[in-house]
Amino acid sequence: MEEAGNKSGGSRKKGLKRKAAAEELQEAAVVEDGATESGVQPRKGAAFPPGFSTSEIKNKQRRHLMFTRWKQQQRKEKLAAKKKLKKEREALGDKAPPKPIPKTIDNQRVYDETTVDPNDEEVAYDEATDEFASYFNRQTSPKILITTSDRPHGRTVRLCEQLSTVIPNSHVYYRRGLALKKIIPQCIARDFTDLIVINEDRKTPKILLAVPHEVELVRRGKDPTEHVPEIILNNFTTRLGHSIGRMFASLFPHNPQFIGRQVATFHNQRDYIFFRFHRYIFKSEKKVGIQELGPRFTLKLRSLQKGTFDSKYGEYEWVHKPREMDTSRRKFHL
Repeated sequence: MEEAGNKSGGSRKKGLKRKAAAEELQEAAVVEDGATESGVQPRKGAAFPPGFSTSEIKNKQRRHLMFTRWKQQQRKEKLAAKKKLKKEREALGDKAPPKPIPKTIDNQRVYDETTVDPNDEEVAYDEATDEFASYFNRQTSPKILITTSDRPHGRTVRLCEQLSTVIPNSHVYYRRGLALKKIIPQCIARDFTDLIVINEDRKTPKILLAVPHEVELVRRGKDPTEHVPEIILNNFTTRLGHSIGRMFASLFPHNPQFIGRQVATFHNQRDYIFFRFHRYIFKSEKKVGIQELGPRFTLKLRSLQKGTFDSKYGEYEWVHKPREMDTSRRKFHL
């Protein structure tokens, strides 16, 4: 009985404290409203001094109320500064100073020593002797084999079908229990130049050597035609990125058919490779519209091997090591 009485007494005290805090907030609001109605505005410095911090307020409701008012004041000051700067720029006209470039992770990127210079003789020699040289010298034309893991789900099958419509001269075959060591010699015997393996992880497609973070099957408008698309490789600046860009370029034939107006884009941003497939439409001499055909996915490079894939004896040119390589958000490798 005594314990129950103590508990009820404690709850009453808490209820009284909350009621008193609510009454204080109402009185503060009434006092502030009266000040604004009488025309006397409180000074900004007195309300929020330079060293003002809401963390010092112990009452939760009061702290939340003061924080929201402080944020509103910050927004008003920022908007007023923007309007003032805009008026000054309009008054100066052509003599106005250029707009400052905002700081982003991309333009604050740490300089990489392996950044490719187009006039570098060493890079030109490496490109002339690498495994993609025969393609860029137009001695071979790409022939792609697309395969999956055993018993693929419907999402993976649809991705393979859409990739076969995007990449010309590509063929989809299901593995049926065959190991990659047996598939690779058969590909070489049948003159296939590239092999794309789409595995699964929790029913999500995973492309070999480049792991998609997001895969979305998109069909907007009409299906893509059989014309050879144009290729856009954007922001592959380092030696490693240059090799990955050449690998993506070697999947498509040499001569794009511009009459089809189809573009396959590989855009690298912060080491994430975004793939999009569009058809562009000329609306006028100055305006161009685009129509997404799909599929779309985001790739993240995990490793790069020299030659054909071999999980046991393969020679790795580059392996992603998160603990050693991801120490800075402004350090990129592609």
